[in-house]
Amino acid sequence: MQRSLLVFILVAAAPLATAQDVPYCGDEGVWLQILGSGGTDLDDQRGGASYLVWIDENVRLMVDVGSAAALRFDQAGAAFADLDAIVFTKLQARSLVDFPSLIEGSRTAFRERTLPVYGPAVPGGDSLSAMIQRLMGTEGAFPRLAPYLDTPSPAGYRISVREVTAIGTRRWSEFGNERLTLSAVPVNHGDIPALAWRVDIGDVSLVFAGSFSNQNGVIARFAKDADALIVHHAILNSARGASLDYFATPTELARVATLANVRMLVLGHRTTPTLGVESISRGFIEEHYGGPLIFGDEMECWGM
Repeated sequence: MQRSLLVFILVAAAPLATAQDVPYCGDEGVWLQILGSGGTDLDDQRGGASYLVWIDENVRLMVDVGSAAALRFDQAGAAFADLDAIVFTKLQARSLVDFPSLIEGSRTAFRERTLPVYGPAVPGGDSLSAMIQRLMGTEGAFPRLAPYLDTPSPAGYRISVREVTAIGTRRWSEFGNERLTLSAVPVNHGDIPALAWRVDIGDVSLVFAGSFSNQNGVIARFAKDADALIVHHAILNSARGASLDYFATPTELARVATLANVRMLVLGHRTTPTLGVESISRGFIEEHYGGPLIFGDEMECWGM
């Protein structure tokens, strides 16, 4: 009897302990929250890269929806109805895999306004619209979610998928409201359409460069004077071969941050090869960048 009572107490207390462990974003100002800090590895105990931007205790922007993002969104205490937009940095499973789960979970979110969803597209090639249709269109993997793409949807709102051309170097800037403005530029991520996103909130700016090799050299100018530059730390300085077409090395990330004069550099998408050797990466970065350096972890929240 005593053992059964102890098990019940431990199980009942677990959700409370978990809730208390979640970092709290402040009530005022602009905050960056890291929902997932990993890549796609099965041995890093991290969710896929995904981020939230909070403004005065309301979540307003979600960047990528990697594995476990829907769970982390709930744990963060975010309200789906508060989102002004969701943006994707690239057309890969690692960036979109939890999007159907997030949308299915939103059926009880009491959202009424249209949800803009932005992502990359290549003329005549891959596009966010095509990928979302393959995921949740009437002929897609989850056709029961197709009504969310129509008006009216069973949840009371609809998704508006909007594309940004991911070739060239032209800056896109066609979204803004009384709280924030969004802009984007194409970045090089091998053969995968990819974008960097900038969100400007009053005099605060965050740039989500994501996974990029910097071969087109646009990030330093795009991220000029940003408060935070969020990049993906997927390879080491010793990397060779094809990975250099997809990711920037720590030294290259540092150089970009310095040229951009960013206030802080945040390393997300921390893959297994980069875990446990942070001191080595830090050494290379600090040779070229003198500002605050953050190795992102699950559910961390940073005030701007």
